[in-house]
Amino acid sequence: MKKTYSFPQGGLVFEDPYAPPQGALTETAFLPVFSVIPLIQHTGNKAYPIVFIGEYVKEGMLIGRGQGQGSANIHATVPGKIVRMVSWKTVDGIANEALVIRMEGSFERLGKKEIVYQWIDLPPSELQRLIAEYGIVEMDEEGKPIADIFGDLATEKEAITVVIRCVFDNPWFAADRAICNERIMAVVEGSLITAKACGATSIIYAVSYKEKQIIDNIQKTVQILHDSESVNIPIAVVSVGNRYPQHNRRELELVLREYEKKENILLGRLFMVCPSTASAIHDAVKFHKPILDRYVAVGGSAVKTPKVLKVRIGMRLRDVFEQCGGLITDPARIVIGSPLLGRTVLDLDEPITKTSYAVLALLAKEIGGTVPRSCIDCGECRAVCPVGIDPEALYKQIICIPENPPLVDCHGCGCCEVVCPSRLPIGTTIYAVSKGAHI
Repeated sequence: MKKTYSFPQGGLVFEDPYAPPQGALTETAFLPVFSVIPLIQHTGNKAYPIVFIGEYVKEGMLIGRGQGQGSANIHATVPGKIVRMVSWKTVDGIANEALVIRMEGSFERLGKKEIVYQWIDLPPSELQRLIAEYGIVEMDEEGKPIADIFGDLATEKEAITVVIRCVFDNPWFAADRAICNERIMAVVEGSLITAKACGATSIIYAVSYKEKQIIDNIQKTVQILHDSESVNIPIAVVSVGNRYPQHNRRELELVLREYEKKENILLGRLFMVCPSTASAIHDAVKFHKPILDRYVAVGGSAVKTPKVLKVRIGMRLRDVFEQCGGLITDPARIVIGSPLLGRTVLDLDEPITKTSYAVLALLAKEIGGTVPRSCIDCGECRAVCPVGIDPEALYKQIICIPENPPLVDCHGCGCCEVVCPSRLPIGTTIYAVSKGAHI
């Protein structure tokens, strides 16, 4: 029996009845009349707009050029006319601007056969150029440009292993699960392109042990590409735990280092990539295609029918929820990303971006309301902390002595908040302080 690798302490089984049903087929969302294309869909400075109000753009056309480290190119996701520029601030006070496109004219790619470009004989420098040109970023986190990661790896003296994170310990990773079920060839070939572009010496697919169909599909796809001589690098599928937060970089690296030791192999530096990013890299290199759309898990207690949708970048949240039957009532909180780690959204006119893997509309019962409660000293938070800290004691220390916050090794997984019967913002508070915020 194949060994399953799991991190040693803490964690929990994370389930959510308001997430899209497991294994549900993806639906393609309708095309909105107006698309809001943000100039920041990455970690760095906004892309510089190279089109003007009143100008017509084509599907896939470059409309914002990345400016330096952390910035990435931005492309029009629909054809049409630039009708205005809008700006807003996030709940964290971060400013953003976006170009609004009114859809008009014909599509260059939608509904048409893709032109396939061969990549096997391309040098790593050309693969990197294509990935940068089409604005590919990490699609499950903050949006660090893949080109910047390649730059970091260029000075790496250790071996490099590309790790594809097919770890679904969180029901809100339903979009990546759908990609693994529906676009596994793009994921696998994208991982091969990534490995060649960064000079990796091996590839690992870290897959939740329960996902037997995905494991089987990966192995069959690798064999198909091996037979076509596209595979010339060692590839392994590693079965990992399904306990949250196994998907986190720290917990995943812990189990892969255990695998490395048991198998007596050298993995070196781990370059972790989610299935969405791998498939986007595949499309950029093989089809010369920017990120025009992405798979998004949509749900929450305020949403009538949770679904996994294939959504055009720039579609407003109100239109996304409408595609799922609309909202039952006004939500208490709108979140982009996981309910544990996601970003609160203040306006339903905010759009889907490259990093929007999930969108939730939550009622007060899911967020604990606004009435302050007291800690009952149950100790549940200590039991589930994968880092081994005492969340209860740290939270009380921060609240009582905010001017002298403790130094902690919290990575913000949110396990403590899930189990807290008083619904206290334990993890949110501790993680904010660990990042230098003042409470």
